[in-house]
Amino acid sequence: MPAKAPKTLSKFRDVQVELDKSGVALFRDAQGVESLIVRSPYAIQYIHSYAEDTPFFLGLAEGRLRGSRCTNSRCGFVYATPRSHCMACTAPTEWLDLPTTGRLHSWTTCYFGSEAFLKETPYNLALVEFDGVGSLLLARLKEAKQSDLYIGLPVEARFEPTPKYSITDVWFVPKAAPKAPGPKPAGRSR
Repeated sequence: MPAKAPKTLSKFRDVQVELDKSGVALFRDAQGVESLIVRSPYAIQYIHSYAEDTPFFLGLAEGRLRGSRCTNSRCGFVYATPRSHCMACTAPTEWLDLPTTGRLHSWTTCYFGSEAFLKETPYNLALVEFDGVGSLLLARLKEAKQSDLYIGLPVEARFEPTPKYSITDVWFVPKAAPKAPGPKPAGRSR
């Protein structure tokens, strides 16, 4: 018995729905050209070494942000990201702990992401600046409405309780404003 012909669709959104149902569809474009579209799972085991950047990722697992500082006393540039050598003067760098609070330098709202982030879309990516640090750190910004974001917004780091040894082990949230002291309770006077 011959196989049933795949459905022919002219909207790619409909093709995606059909792929979820049957795993196969024909897409007909505006010129009438038909393309067979087949869903086929793909997996890969990827082995990656962080090499000289290892302290940065181990720091995230410990709830610390690690940066790099140029060892040249005439330069001393501080990076918010791992660097084995200074990009300004090429001297070696050393590790240092960064503050876990900073300010929003800039952000973008992502309405599409890779498979790992699809459930979070839309999500915000932030460039975070820190006092005394000459470069910025790119990380997700959570627990924030886009309408509440502004350049200079105080933010603080949060760390994944079950680390994956990835940059996604850290994200930022708006820093809670200190509570203003309320009125003192009325006491008895003597």
